[in-house]
Amino acid sequence: MNDVSIVICGEAGQGIQTVEKILTSVLKLSGYYIFSTTEFMSRIRGGSNSNEIRISDTPVNSFVEKIDILIPLSSQAVDHVKWRIDKDTIILGRKEFIQGKTKRTFEVQFAKLAEEAGNKIYANTVTVGLIVGILGVDFSILEKFIRGFFKKKDEKIINGNIETGKKGYETGEKLIKENKIDFKIKKSEKVKDSLLVNGTDLVSMGAIGGGCDFISSYPMSPSTGVLTFLSRQQEEFGIIAEQAESEISAINMALGAWYAGARGMVTTSGGGFALMSEGLSLAGILETPVVIHLGMRPGPATGLPTRSEQGDLLFALFAGHGEFPRIIFAPGKMEDVFDLTRKAFDMADKFQVPVVIMTDQYLLDSSFLVPSIDVSKLKNKKYFVKTDKNYKRYKITKDGISPRGIPGYGRGLVVVDSDEHDEEGHITEDLDFRTKIVDKRLRKMDLIRKEIEPPELIGNKKYKMLVIGWGSTYYGIKEALERLEDSKTAFLYYKQVYPLHPDTKKYLTKAKKTVVIENNATGQFAKLIKMETGIEIDRSILKYNGLPFSVEEITRGLKAIKKKEGK
Repeated sequence: MNDVSIVICGEAGQGIQTVEKILTSVLKLSGYYIFSTTEFMSRIRGGSNSNEIRISDTPVNSFVEKIDILIPLSSQAVDHVKWRIDKDTIILGRKEFIQGKTKRTFEVQFAKLAEEAGNKIYANTVTVGLIVGILGVDFSILEKFIRGFFKKKDEKIINGNIETGKKGYETGEKLIKENKIDFKIKKSEKVKDSLLVNGTDLVSMGAIGGGCDFISSYPMSPSTGVLTFLSRQQEEFGIIAEQAESEISAINMALGAWYAGARGMVTTSGGGFALMSEGLSLAGILETPVVIHLGMRPGPATGLPTRSEQGDLLFALFAGHGEFPRIIFAPGKMEDVFDLTRKAFDMADKFQVPVVIMTDQYLLDSSFLVPSIDVSKLKNKKYFVKTDKNYKRYKITKDGISPRGIPGYGRGLVVVDSDEHDEEGHITEDLDFRTKIVDKRLRKMDLIRKEIEPPELIGNKKYKMLVIGWGSTYYGIKEALERLEDSKTAFLYYKQVYPLHPDTKKYLTKAKKTVVIENNATGQFAKLIKMETGIEIDRSILKYNGLPFSVEEITRGLKAIKKKEGK
């Protein structure tokens, strides 16, 4: 088997994330392609959380239903993931947790093994050792990582974890020798030079690459990690990080930062973005750039605060009162998360508009292998100008972009106002001029459309069925189509969802059948496509229970459509 899915399931507070952190790092250092994703309940203790780690000899980046090895750490764990268990699933755990669940159950007393090695609190290290033992990883790699991971602890704790890891490792070796488990996955030298990062890391690094030097936000899952990451980089990259008292304050602080010449960002989720909508509208009339990271989760209201959904697309498109230009990115491929976050700062600066980067809990909390990124060599152009005494902040121009000055840089007075204003920035109720300045602002869209990258077509250019996806569905759809092996079906991936690329209509009219796949209940991207092109998508595959699409779900959905169409 060259692709193994391992699921660890237990209660919040049992250290599942620590197991995932150590295990994925050790497997990456050993040369395995890996992917991991977490689903968890909104509670500090109790409940049932699970983490899936896929290990392969080829790149893997998507969630699958199948479980090859399940390690339940609580009495409710097996029932929590029972819909993913089949006759071939191997379950390893305490007898009372696994009894009668499948024919391939093997008792492993994690706490007892840890106690034998010194202390039962090291039980999670037994879990790590067990898995690396099953996979045949060199134990010295695990030992070295444990020493680094616990370097701030005293030697007794470090040695205790190494000893318990060894107990788990020996148990894994025993299962192999007794022919109870046999997984052979090839390693790759290419893996060792890559980075193991999650979506939160990539949004944060993209912001640094884009010259972000100010972030103001109010904590809200799943977006808080970006604020945390950037706050840790304050000294190295000259970033000011401010935890504001509210989302309203946060976006207004970011607008102030841009007005002063900085590159500001906010990170939030749907409920926080709702509070920011007035500030978004303020950015529209001030023509002040701002970058907003919107980490989606299921609503309305608090909804499912730790789950995933693509339910805020139309909200991001129509938020804010009045009419003004905006740009919306929705990266799904890991390289795009970094590149588009970086690009967001450039586009916001160049066109003096708000730019929204849309992600979701699934993307932010999943870990991927990506090529090494060196942000130190990236250069960013600043688009503000040195003003003169005749400076007009809102000068009417042919392309709609007025010269943006900043206070103190030049001799001009930089006036901005939330009321409608004249070319100098002073309040006006000249109704004829109102029409002129609205037209000026909207003319930017013509330039923005020219810089929007086309969607990525994956598959045969002579397709008959076109599958359309955006954002985090990218890897799942791509792998599903690889499994289908249907040369007549192609995948059109959108990472820049507004404005839509002008070629969209050409791609759609070429297909005999179009299918959109979205993590929401109403097909929001399909609605956007119809609004922009007049073309109605034929079929949709939708999911909105708070979990991402599995590869199997997408595969089944596409097969069902093909069967119904008689093709």
